Amino acid sequence: MTHHPRLYHQLRQYLSQYSHYRDQRHLSTLSWMSVGVLLSHSLSLNEWEPYVISRAKQAQSYQKRWSRFLKNKKVKTEKLYIPLVMAAIQHWSNSRIYLAMDTTMLWNQYCMIHISLICGGRAIPFLWKVIEHKSASVGFEVYQPLLRKASWLLRHHRDVMLLADRGFANQALLQWLRPRAWHWAIRVPSDTLIHGVHRWRTCAVSELRKVRGEAKLYQEVRLWEEGTQKANLVLGYPKGVAEPWAVMTDEPASLNTLWQYGLRFRVEELFLDSKSGVFGLADSRLRDPEQLNRLYLVVAVAILYGTVMGTTVQLSGLRRQVDTHWQRGLSYLKMGLRWLRGTVHKGRELLSLLPLPPRDPQRCFASRRAEADYYERLLFSRVHSLRCAT
Repeated sequence: MTHHPRLYHQLRQYLSQYSHYRDQRHLSTLSWMSVGVLLSHSLSLNEWEPYVISRAKQAQSYQKRWSRFLKNKKVKTEKLYIPLVMAAIQHWSNSRIYLAMDTTMLWNQYCMIHISLICGGRAIPFLWKVIEHKSASVGFEVYQPLLRKASWLLRHHRDVMLLADRGFANQALLQWLRPRAWHWAIRVPSDTLIHGVHRWRTCAVSELRKVRGEAKLYQEVRLWEEGTQKANLVLGYPKGVAEPWAVMTDEPASLNTLWQYGLRFRVEELFLDSKSGVFGLADSRLRDPEQLNRLYLVVAVAILYGTVMGTTVQLSGLRRQVDTHWQRGLSYLKMGLRWLRGTVHKGRELLSLLPLPPRDPQRCFASRRAEADYYERLLFSRVHSLRCAT
């Protein structure tokens, strides 16, 4: 028990040093909730009691404390979290930032709209919003506020690229992106109409010939029925994927477009860790969008803190103490969580946190086969580059 206050005090300092949040009670409660999540790997409020030190004697007192925090409308999730993530990427100003936008469903009743930062072979939370919505497809007007917030937060970063799946491919998003300095790579649905590939008629993406192991680079196509939106299109059928990819981008069409779009899939590991793999958001009994937003704040702090701790372990040359692989075989989050458990049970030093590096210090492969699959996934035997008629 004597080691738990060390973790709490570091989390409390971590939460407070980058922000000027006025209500210190919120910081204290969030710090203890984060300790409970990090050590129990559970989002069940009942599981946190053994890891929290308090004057309370009854387990129900702890649960009531967490419930009050989650129901408190004065808790501002962005004011608590954004200073942390901006401090973590403070050295990224000269590197490209990849933002992955996606949605995930909770109990087929709530939809979480999520913008994450691609970092260290995985993704970390950046901005999110939970709404009561029974579909993973949401309109542009719903997620536009998140994009505006992200644009303002990253206004000093010169190179930002947005990655998004087919559900976000629409004219409103492209019109919003055009005046901004962001780059983008967005997958388009198979029924999207394309102008310029065939001289005398429009065609759907599904009509374009697709051969496994072949890629086609279409420069300057016009999209949708009106044909007012221009983009470059990369149509690829890599050997390592189940179905062809059709990705539109503002940059010149190249195989690099597919590689960059492939970074979007790293958000799937983030959702897995959040919902079932590590923290169990899907097991939460909360059924209120605002409370789920605040509960995910606890998850986001735990993921960010664990990831920063894991990269600190890597940069400090201590990886082999928590990772059995010769080369890195664990995500930075899992490395950080293992190190934290060691501070509790083995008396390890609680390291001073370092900012996240803009480039991955060492790529993560659990096996040689996994490494081979990574490098062979986007191999093509034939590549065609075509300029379309405008």
